Amino acid sequence: MKDVHLVVGVLALALIGAAGLLGAWRWRRAEPSRLFWILLRAGQAVLVLEVALGGILLLLGKKVSGLHILYGVLPLLVSFLGEQLRISSAEMVLSSRGFESAADVGRIPEDEQRGLALAIVQRELGVMTIAAFVIVVLLIRAAGTAG
Repeated sequence: MKDVHLVVGVLALALIGAAGLLGAWRWRRAEPSRLFWILLRAGQAVLVLEVALGGILLLLGKKVSGLHILYGVLPLLVSFLGEQLRISSAEMVLSSRGFESAADVGRIPEDEQRGLALAIVQRELGVMTIAAFVIVVLLIRAAGTAG
């Protein structure tokens, strides 16, 4: 079971790390990326599995440091907070351009709608890329405190 926890942890680190690198590259180029979201969501799902496996190991009597538990659980919190900031960032783009709701966007010309959508996607990509990098650092720290 400990080996499964290790393998799943490495997989979470690889998926979220790949998402972070791809996200940074695509954000810099101002290009949306479907693959980024696939990697990120897969990494988040594996991360939940990783934390669940860690919880099972604790219930089975495995002794680990409190620091390992902290670094293992914090990525879930960062992921959740990142998602909240992602949603807020879309709202900020709309309000910074004078829109009170998404329905207001439907009243502007289609090319302006596309530009606004790209600005929202880029802001969301940037927020979640930063979250991915923070999660990677935390997962590396968790691995370092596994003992």
